[in-house]
Amino acid sequence: MSSQARIIKFGIFEVDLQSGELRKAGMKQKLAGQPFQVLQVLLEQPGDVVTREELRARLWPGNTFVDYELALKKAVNRLREVLGDSADSPRFIETIPRRGYRFIAAFNPPSPDPAAPSSANSQLMAVQSSAMQPPLWQRLAVGTAVVLALVALAWAVGAIGRYRVRAGNSHAPVRSIAVLPLENLSKDPNQDYFTDGITDALTTELAQIGSLRVISRTSAEHFKGTRDTLPEIGRKLNVDAIVEGSVTRSENRVRITAQLIDAPSDHHVWAKSYERDLKDVLALQDEVARDIADEIRIKLTPEERSRLAVAHPIDPQAHEAYLKGRYFWNRRTEPELHKAKDYFELAIARDPEFAPAYSGLADTYFYLSYVWGHIPPREGMPLSRAAALKAIELDNSAAEGHASLATVKFLYDWDFPGAEQEAKRAIALNPNYELGHHVYSVILAAMRRSDESVAEARKAVEVDPLSIPANNIYGTMLGAANRWDEAFAESQKALELDPNPTHLTMFRNRLADYYRRKGMTNEAIEEDLKARTAQGANPQQIQDIRNIYAQSGRKGVLNKELEAALKRWEKDHWHNDAYVIAFLYSELGDMDNSFKWIDKCIELRSTMLIWFYVGDTAWRKDPRFAEVKRKMGVHTWSSLLGTGWPADFFFSHNRSANVNCTAKTKTIWRDA
Repeated sequence: MSSQARIIKFGIFEVDLQSGELRKAGMKQKLAGQPFQVLQVLLEQPGDVVTREELRARLWPGNTFVDYELALKKAVNRLREVLGDSADSPRFIETIPRRGYRFIAAFNPPSPDPAAPSSANSQLMAVQSSAMQPPLWQRLAVGTAVVLALVALAWAVGAIGRYRVRAGNSHAPVRSIAVLPLENLSKDPNQDYFTDGITDALTTELAQIGSLRVISRTSAEHFKGTRDTLPEIGRKLNVDAIVEGSVTRSENRVRITAQLIDAPSDHHVWAKSYERDLKDVLALQDEVARDIADEIRIKLTPEERSRLAVAHPIDPQAHEAYLKGRYFWNRRTEPELHKAKDYFELAIARDPEFAPAYSGLADTYFYLSYVWGHIPPREGMPLSRAAALKAIELDNSAAEGHASLATVKFLYDWDFPGAEQEAKRAIALNPNYELGHHVYSVILAAMRRSDESVAEARKAVEVDPLSIPANNIYGTMLGAANRWDEAFAESQKALELDPNPTHLTMFRNRLADYYRRKGMTNEAIEEDLKARTAQGANPQQIQDIRNIYAQSGRKGVLNKELEAALKRWEKDHWHNDAYVIAFLYSELGDMDNSFKWIDKCIELRSTMLIWFYVGDTAWRKDPRFAEVKRKMGVHTWSSLLGTGWPADFFFSHNRSANVNCTAKTKTIWRDA
């Protein structure tokens, strides 16, 4: 190899590939090992993207359990440090987000080595140099000053490094963060539930920090496997920083690698790898969250630090069953909710003191009763309450149990002040808990506190911006507050979030309501037809509905829907259909039949009845509205709210007068 072939020059640097040296202006730099190997690989392909996979194959061949992502980032960071380069405005090494790196500087043209000076010239230069030197004391003084200046500079650079929160901008602290779905490095797709569970747990741990806005898991999930760059993701989620990383599970050990990235610049700020036994995974999650909080200089309250410091060992099988339960619960179809219930019960059987499993069970019974109707509310909701109370008994500092109890108190006990108390407690424990804001927003709407309701719904969207349920509730609360222009605008924006037909149906129905209120009949009809198309209606069905509109207007369509709902009722006696029938009668102006079906809802203890109180409905304008409140046992909340009396005092009669449980649920209620 010739001298020119083995030496590559760029800028003031030169790389000697044979000796493995990097020199800056002729001075050898401290760069060896993996950082130098990375530089060598990049120099072999100047201007081309070198993928992370290529670098892994070159630097860590055959290694199956190395956190090569972390090691690679450290190597690149060290290389940039020596080169004086920056990820923000690179001169030599450019980051290609989610792909790899590229060497972008031009090589200097080769030049012959300067001729060596003759012996005589060397002697003359030495004499001249000696004659020109200042006295020894001056050289010592200057040398000391230089050393002190370098020490001061090193201290300042170190201080900047220690206190830097955002790359290149110490005045822009991290106030918002998103945890992207961690990567499963176990090489087993069946372990995805475990990785998803760790992602969810880390998000929850960080979400408990009141001064930090943490994006909900459901919004971050949108970017799993995406090609979006981190700055693009940061813009879409409106966050300052992003946490990404990986999870590796090997028998009874788990390793988590977490990396903190400045979102606008894609600058790598911090990374660390953790490894523990599975029984200590809760403490491991807490440690990761504390380290991230320390790195971004978020000041934790004593209560927050205490919550992140207390984590007892857990039975690995109980934890695994819980993670599988949450994995299926997050899908929220009826079959998978039943799988979730089985796994939560298995976790409780393995560890009866594991509070999150009870909270998961409470949420599952709620969904099976309220959403799918597979379990009648009189059976499912008391089971949900019992599980929520047990979760709170075991861990009063966890927001999930309080939010679950707030849901039961609101939807089933019709205990509005008690529900508000639990919802506020959940939000205090986890200010970033989307479900807590979501539930509290509807509670406030039912209590006619419209401005507060809209504010809470907006908070839910802020922490879960890509969530369809959060955006739907926000639009609903705007409409309930008669802020229809804003509701219209939000519904139009939400239509862009997700093409899922069910979601499109909700938003298009709201747009149809808006047009009807504005007297824009044709536009309302078109939105209604679009909603039906999104829900699965075929072209012939759409044409049939269009014909009904033409012949008898909206009243004809409502009568057709009422006929279908009455048929469903005769077949299944589903409590949700009873409410739909009551609503359709009210829309048709038949208030006598509407209130008869409201009585049927009360008898069934339908969880849909809370919507009886939301917005300026036809029911509210009827004198029988007050009688319904009395029958439901909520007639005292408006007069006694704010007196300081316990919420249980207001509604203690519910538990004797309005509840007819099966033998099983009576036992659970008594025990709760």
